Amino acid sequence: MRTFPTIQDILDARARLKPHIRHTPLLRADKIEKSVGCELYLKPEILQVTGAFKIRGALNKALSLSRDDIANGIIATSSGNHAQGLAYAAKMLGVKAILVLPTTSPKIKIENTKALGAEVVLFDGDNAARWKHVYEIAAENDYVPIHAFEDPVVMAGQGTIGCEILDDLADVDTVIVPMGGGGLISGIATAIKETKPSVRVIGAEPALTPKYHQSRINKERTSLPLLNTIADGLRLSVPAKNPFPIIEKYVDEIILVEDQRIIEGMRVLAKDAKLIAEPAAAITIGALLAGSVGLKPNEKVCAVLSGGNWDLSDLAAIYADG
Repeated sequence: MRTFPTIQDILDARARLKPHIRHTPLLRADKIEKSVGCELYLKPEILQVTGAFKIRGALNKALSLSRDDIANGIIATSSGNHAQGLAYAAKMLGVKAILVLPTTSPKIKIENTKALGAEVVLFDGDNAARWKHVYEIAAENDYVPIHAFEDPVVMAGQGTIGCEILDDLADVDTVIVPMGGGGLISGIATAIKETKPSVRVIGAEPALTPKYHQSRINKERTSLPLLNTIADGLRLSVPAKNPFPIIEKYVDEIILVEDQRIIEGMRVLAKDAKLIAEPAAAITIGALLAGSVGLKPNEKVCAVLSGGNWDLSDLAAIYADG
């Protein structure tokens, strides 16, 4: 079984998803450009159907399976956005969805998942422990597990973002993408590099969870202590098995971003772009604000804003402090 998506897989995903998701706009961020030193465009997946990009991969996978395959239900674990994507897909297809979420998930992600009709199981454990629990439940009930970033069909769904960026900004120079499990950047990088190899693809990873950055240095997947970062959607201790070689092949650079810069990115997006982004999304702006991305004059940069699902009380505290 193939462990990576091809450009044809991504094009097929685009056709499959077109009736069901939004082609999110590419927004010129004029007010932020002076602060970051480039011609800046935002790809706001926060405006997606479920408030995050994850609907693309989740729905692409669900639609690729036969109704008989998923008759008993689909199951996964997630920090919250993949859960909402799968819950939406299950509701659309009229099947059961069971989502195992960490006890630390933002309340809004838990509530939104339940509101879509899914059964939510809260579990206190790291990603590996949660997946072990998922596979146990799946085996007992004949549910179909849908992995958030290891599955190439899910990656292909995420890759449709790359196609949209190239459609809307054919002369883009650089695309910056958040890095958590690696499914998003694997899909986008495949779409872009297989279509226009000259475009730089840069990954933005929390400095507190530098699993892909360190693994690139070590030339092998490296497990690190799991530290808390404000970017909960990007918190992982070890690179995913299937995305890792794709990232090594297609991603030009991996930049580490401190939590404080991520917070600054959230504030700037709210103030100057009128967009409410969760920390995992604002990391791309944080990387630019930190001056970590080497840019040429008049370079056209697209920052992917992966989602906007975060508790309003936490957002209010961040904006108030700013």
